[in-house]
Amino acid sequence: MELAIVILAAGKGTRMRSDLPKVAHPLAGKPMLGHVIDTARALSPGSICVVFGHGGDRVQREVPATDVIWAEQAEQLGTGHAVAQAMPHISEEVVLILYGDVPLIRAETLRDFVSRVQPDTLALMTLEMADPGAYGRIVRNAEGAVQAIVEYKDADATQKAIREINTGILACPRAFLDQALPKLSSNNAQGEYYLTDVIAMAVADGLTIDAVQPSFPWEVDGVNDRVQLARLERVYQQVQAEALMRDGVTVMDPARLDVRGNVRCGQDVVLDINTVLVGEVDIAARVTIGPNCLIRNARIGEGSHIEANSVVDGAVVGEDCHVGPFARLRPGTELAAGARVGNFVETKKTLIGPGSKVNHLTYLGDATLGRDVNVGAGTITCNYDGVNKFETHIGDNAFIGSNSSLVAPVSVGSGATVGAGSVVTKDVPEKELAVARSKQRNLSGWQRPSSTSQEASQKASQDAPAAGQPGDTSRQGEQ
Repeated sequence: MELAIVILAAGKGTRMRSDLPKVAHPLAGKPMLGHVIDTARALSPGSICVVFGHGGDRVQREVPATDVIWAEQAEQLGTGHAVAQAMPHISEEVVLILYGDVPLIRAETLRDFVSRVQPDTLALMTLEMADPGAYGRIVRNAEGAVQAIVEYKDADATQKAIREINTGILACPRAFLDQALPKLSSNNAQGEYYLTDVIAMAVADGLTIDAVQPSFPWEVDGVNDRVQLARLERVYQQVQAEALMRDGVTVMDPARLDVRGNVRCGQDVVLDINTVLVGEVDIAARVTIGPNCLIRNARIGEGSHIEANSVVDGAVVGEDCHVGPFARLRPGTELAAGARVGNFVETKKTLIGPGSKVNHLTYLGDATLGRDVNVGAGTITCNYDGVNKFETHIGDNAFIGSNSSLVAPVSVGSGATVGAGSVVTKDVPEKELAVARSKQRNLSGWQRPSSTSQEASQKASQDAPAAGQPGDTSRQGEQ
């Protein structure tokens, strides 16, 4: 049977104390609603419909999704009313109802859950809790069959003692919902149209309720405030760390790893503390990532080492490279095999050839380096004139002396040398030496300033008469 998924995301989220709609708050760098939509996509449904309300325009900006139908709930009249707003957009046979503030539900759990739905059977996700709090209670008969869901505010003392609660996740035939939703009443403590009331209706119509519990309780945890959001963040990160470790990755401290995207790692990768992996990240075998590193939308080749406090952002690092510590590889940077980028080096749109070294205190932008180039400390490529960007090309085996400025557009030929302290504005031919700096002068007899000479200078200034005063001869001879 074809599946439609409805995601309820209309709540204001007052307890978040934020102008940002609750479902747009990020977990692992992505809005909570984004996690739910991604999970929904994994089920290959015929349609996904998100019911929005408070801050709907902003929700759609924060969670852009061209494959999602957006249905507005203009008035917040309860979950049953919210689902009713989605029904005109749905034609599939089975409807699965999820929630935008329950971000960690797993696709594996939902596949099994949805498979239980039949024309005469609804699937209801429940959970046994030691302290069920204010959740709706699952009421069963003497044979253990589910009969109804009672909201906490409408429950009596006996019902409040029940430990099995409703998670809100429901899957049922669309035909049943078409009949049941118009029959809902707001005659209850909250004056709302409860979706939970359809369970009693289904039982009255002779349908079976198949109650299923998730594999992990955190799958159905919802977020109402920032404390709960932070708690789920750590759950999510622990799950990611454990998955990486099972795949052969050493995570030095799972509590100090943040995964905020899709990460693929080879065997024997080592991730030290406070590693942050963002976006699409591919890390090949035997790579070591030092402490306090940010890797974003990057590929790192086998056997490479990223030292402490480095940023690899939108860059490609080849095999057996060495980066850092305190290096920053910006978007468009590519390191060929065996290249080295050292401490306090920044690169942007730069190709560094095999075996080339840029070890200290350097900026390279819009540059191409050949094989076995050595770039001395303090070198910069002057690639921007305030309006346009220009390129620098450095050939194989070239040597760039320390504290040099290469003013683009400029080329340094293969085997050429640039003397330290040079400002290079013209191309350097192959194997030639370029020295572009002022000539040194040594002045003999120069007296280094001292405290004694400074005091004498100050005294002379104090003793001299002011211009125009008696004793001032500076104006003699003026006509």
